[in-house]
Amino acid sequence: MLQSIRNASQHWLGKVVLTVIFTFLIAGVAIFGVEEFFRGGSSSTVATVGKTPISAEEVRTAYQNQLQRYQAQLKRTLTPDQARSLGLERQVLSQLITEAALDQKTTDLGLAVSDAAVLRAIQDEPSFKNANGTFDRVLFYQTLQRAGLNEAMFVREQRSVIARLQLADAIVAELPVPQAIREAVHRYSTERRSAAVLTLAPSAAGEIPAPSEEELSAYYDNNKASFRAPEYRSLNLLVLDPTAMAKPEAVSEEEARKVYEANRNRFGKPERRTIQQISFPDEAAANEARAKIESGETPFEAVAAERGLDPKQLDLGTLAKSELFDPAVGNAAFALEQGKVSEPVKGRFGTVLLRVTGIEPGDIKPFDEVKDEIRKEVALRRVREGEFDKAQDAIEDARASAKPLAEIAKDRGLTLLGIPAVDAQGNDPSGKPVEGIPDKETTLPAAFRADVGNDTEALRTKTGGTIWYDVVKIDPSHEKPLSEVRDEAVKGWTQAEVAKRLVAKSKELTERLEKGEAIEAVAQETGLPLKQVADLGRNQTKDDLSGDIVERIFTTPVGKAASAPSGEGRAVFKVTAATVPAFVAGTPSDRQLVTSLRTALADDVLGEFIAEVQKSAGVNVNQTALRRALGGEY
Repeated sequence: MLQSIRNASQHWLGKVVLTVIFTFLIAGVAIFGVEEFFRGGSSSTVATVGKTPISAEEVRTAYQNQLQRYQAQLKRTLTPDQARSLGLERQVLSQLITEAALDQKTTDLGLAVSDAAVLRAIQDEPSFKNANGTFDRVLFYQTLQRAGLNEAMFVREQRSVIARLQLADAIVAELPVPQAIREAVHRYSTERRSAAVLTLAPSAAGEIPAPSEEELSAYYDNNKASFRAPEYRSLNLLVLDPTAMAKPEAVSEEEARKVYEANRNRFGKPERRTIQQISFPDEAAANEARAKIESGETPFEAVAAERGLDPKQLDLGTLAKSELFDPAVGNAAFALEQGKVSEPVKGRFGTVLLRVTGIEPGDIKPFDEVKDEIRKEVALRRVREGEFDKAQDAIEDARASAKPLAEIAKDRGLTLLGIPAVDAQGNDPSGKPVEGIPDKETTLPAAFRADVGNDTEALRTKTGGTIWYDVVKIDPSHEKPLSEVRDEAVKGWTQAEVAKRLVAKSKELTERLEKGEAIEAVAQETGLPLKQVADLGRNQTKDDLSGDIVERIFTTPVGKAASAPSGEGRAVFKVTAATVPAFVAGTPSDRQLVTSLRTALADDVLGEFIAEVQKSAGVNVNQTALRRALGGEY
């Protein structure tokens, strides 16, 4: 955890969202179990940590940011119910409370970050450096603007994050890892065992006669849940899909060709060039240097050395034109012949001379090969920019006037998808998946939350479409009578009888081995296959032994016997040996273990510290203000 904090702090955006990490640190802290209602406090204050208030605006902003992160990860829009099921509002409030508690603690301890330290951190941030590797104020402002931040906000957050990191480092820096822990982990991870294993296949249970009516009836009564029919629902779905509405044939070849010419690099590998650059204070200095290079008086590299550049700073790299941040530099570099030096170029960061030392030719697909793809893209964009919204609004208006989906579909020339019967897993009554349901993981949960006649909300699809749905009929879950599931019941009873007999057989064999009989003699007498296995590792399958058997072998003392399930059968085994390599402190493996354990210990210590900080500061949550802050989203 602490390493994650440090890693995040190496990037400016990581510092801004760093508080998300602290959410997980306090997962076990019962924030919502604290006395949480204000008595006469401000309605705009959602929570207080000590004397530090957390405003409704802070909660709303943090909630929206977290919601956008989830939606970006899931690649779909989350409904308020889905966000609530993820515990989004609790995560956000936990994050803000942790942040406020740590900030107050740093203040109480007198920890402060100087302006010089903040300035140094900002200037050292790679995202704010130009092609010359120096801090660029214009780039700094542009980057903050794209992230929706202003300078004061960023500096304030940067100062707080640095202080929190200083506090965290002071608490968990270089925690000692006791040797006893290292030895225990060493024993657990390096122990190897050997065993002799008898395998009892289902056939070892012998011939199973058909059950009597009384036996079958008793089995059915004891396992009715296994023979219960799930709830089925009949649904009507109306899907508005931008892809289906798009008309690629309506896009002219001329329009498609314009798109192709403007985006050629998308349709193959663009030309890439290896570019060198030297910066100058003004155009006159650049012209003077170029004249020396052209005359042969001073090589390009020597001019660079005079400007204080080493070879690594001279090369911009091998780049496509679109990868160059400065358009003026890109245009000049891609107009040069290989080996030639450019005229002085006035770029964003000053005047430069360029030289191209290598060219990798591009490989762009011809227009005829991609024109159909382009037409589809243009047609889809047209739909999304106009026609789709109009159609969606028209359907919503019709829904508001209580028109049924079947009538709306007929009026608009759309296909109504009728689902006669489907369960919550998407299967029909025969157990087969129902085909054609769009975005099942979204549509079915919503349909099974609704009721017949409900005014349901439209759903968004992963492809940007919309689904309207009506629940037409509900067939409740019910028990199937024995007469309807007789074959299934007979099969289940037979499997249960086989398992019961195998358990009894394995218990008998285990008792014989425990009394001292040799496993080889038992195998010969019973005709069961015997397998000798060695070098078994914990939590590792080997020689067809299941994970259950291996785990049981490692929980059984050496020289003892036991049994475990093995697929449809069982296995009876005797542990014959166990070995553990000697623990040697200071070896590479031990040092690696120390690093891993120190990280885990640091996480635990830091989590306990944060919980104690919150307890000491005092946390009060105003649930009414929280609901008001999040509106209908909570």
